[in-house]
Amino acid sequence: MKRQGKLKDEWIVGGHRFSSRLLMGTGKFQDAETMVEAVLASGTQIVTVALRRVGRIPQEDDMLGPLRRLEGITLMPNTSGARNASEAIRAARLGRELSGSPFVKVEIHPNPHHLMPDPIETFEAARILAAEGFVVMPYMPADPVLAKRLEDVGCASLMPLGSAIGSGRGLATTEMLRLILRDARIPVIVDAGLRSPSEAAAALEMGCAAVLVNSAVAASGDPIAMAAAFAQAVEAGRNANLAGLMPRGGGTALATSPLTAFLSVEGQ
Repeated sequence: MKRQGKLKDEWIVGGHRFSSRLLMGTGKFQDAETMVEAVLASGTQIVTVALRRVGRIPQEDDMLGPLRRLEGITLMPNTSGARNASEAIRAARLGRELSGSPFVKVEIHPNPHHLMPDPIETFEAARILAAEGFVVMPYMPADPVLAKRLEDVGCASLMPLGSAIGSGRGLATTEMLRLILRDARIPVIVDAGLRSPSEAAAALEMGCAAVLVNSAVAASGDPIAMAAAFAQAVEAGRNANLAGLMPRGGGTALATSPLTAFLSVEGQ
C-alpha cells in the first residue's frame, strides 16, 4: 500500500504557527552555554525567560543576549516572581519593551513554600494583558472552570500544571487535564512537574498541544542529551495521538491471534 507523504504538523497559538511542540525554560542551567546547547538540541521554537534575568545592561546570568542570537526562536518573557496581578502586568509590559515579543507567560505564585499559581490574580492579569494585545499564556492550576474563564477573556493558550514546579512528580493532575482538554478551544500546554520524557509523551498522547520543561532538562545529568530525548518523546506522543490508541480492555485478557482454537483442534 502506498502511503501518503507526511503533512507538516503545525499548531497555532495567538495567530503564530509552530512545528515544535516542546517549549523550554531557561532557569537552573549551570551556564548560558549549556542552556543554549540544550535549546538547540530540543528543537524548540518557544523559549521562556524570567524577566529578572533580562536586562538592558549585560550581566553574568543574562539569558536574553544568547537567545537573541539564535534563529527561529520566539521569546516568551514570564512574570515569575510576581506576587499579584499588578506586579505581573508591570513585568509583562517591561518584558515586551525589552524583548520586543508580544508573548507573555503570566506566572503569579505568592507563596514561596509551594509556588502554586494564584487563580484570582492570574485571571485578573490575563484579562488586562489580553485586552492590551499580548499573546497571553497563563500558568494555572489544573482547574477546568478557571480554564474556560481564561479562554473567554482572550488567552492564547492554557498552561495547567502537571504537578508542583520543580517537583518532578509528573502528571499528577491527569484527570483534571482531561476535563480541560475536552472543552478547550485553544492549545493546552502542560507546564511544570514533568521529570521524564515518557511523561511528556503521555501528555501529547492525551491530546495536549505541547509541553514546557525546564528543571527536567537543566537538572538532569546531561542537559543537552535530555533535551534531545524530550524532543523525541514529544514527537512520539504526538504521533501516537494522531494514530489513535487502541481501546482499553475490560480487565479480561484478549488473545492477539486465534492460538487457543488452533491448539484445541490439534489436541483432538
